[in-house]
Amino acid sequence: MSTATASGPIVALKNVTKTYQQGAIEVHALRGLDLVIEPGEFTAISGPSGSGKSTALNLIGGLDTPTGGSVQVEGHDLGALGRKALSDLRRDRIGFVFQAYNLVPVLTAAENAEMVLALQGVDDKTRRAKVTALLDQVGLQGLADRRPDELSGGQQQRVAIARAIAAQPAIVLADEPTANVDSATAEMLLDLMERLNQDLGVTFLFSTHDPRVMARAKRLINLVDGKVDSDERRDG
Repeated sequence: MSTATASGPIVALKNVTKTYQQGAIEVHALRGLDLVIEPGEFTAISGPSGSGKSTALNLIGGLDTPTGGSVQVEGHDLGALGRKALSDLRRDRIGFVFQAYNLVPVLTAAENAEMVLALQGVDDKTRRAKVTALLDQVGLQGLADRRPDELSGGQQQRVAIARAIAAQPAIVLADEPTANVDSATAEMLLDLMERLNQDLGVTFLFSTHDPRVMARAKRLINLVDGKVDSDERRDG
């Protein structure tokens, strides 16, 4: 699986600020955030509510724009990209896993998982073969033709993970991926993502308040008031 360009980090945030206006009040979600994510990392961003962790993921994913500073993905400054180039980068190089799964209700598990490949123009036969193998890999053998309302929460999140990695992105951004499942399912999902990281080299960046995710992370970044409060590596 391709995870990044040969040179340089996958993600680089430089002095990033983000300010929201809530009525007459300015909310400073990020205050000069510097962050670098290298290929193959399994990193979690933690912090109290309002610390800026989801905001950081939204900026890296190109879903929002910073007030100041620069956000780079594989050396591309997202702020300098046109709309189509940014859309293509999101489609091809960034996978997303959300706490609410974000599956299309009328599509089957296989159809949901192959959405990015379809957008890339991959032919039907190749797409279906790849997605069938992926669904088997994430533990959904025999469930390809079920719609989301016929799947458990944990199974829906597995579909979302398959969709996120189908196009071999540089990085998967996982925003509170265990928030809507029970403890046993959360551990199974983390086992799956750890295996994808270790066996296939998939780079994961989590936003989380879940102690189970923090315990599994090989790098734990804690944000407080929009800044890095601590950055702990556990590679050994």
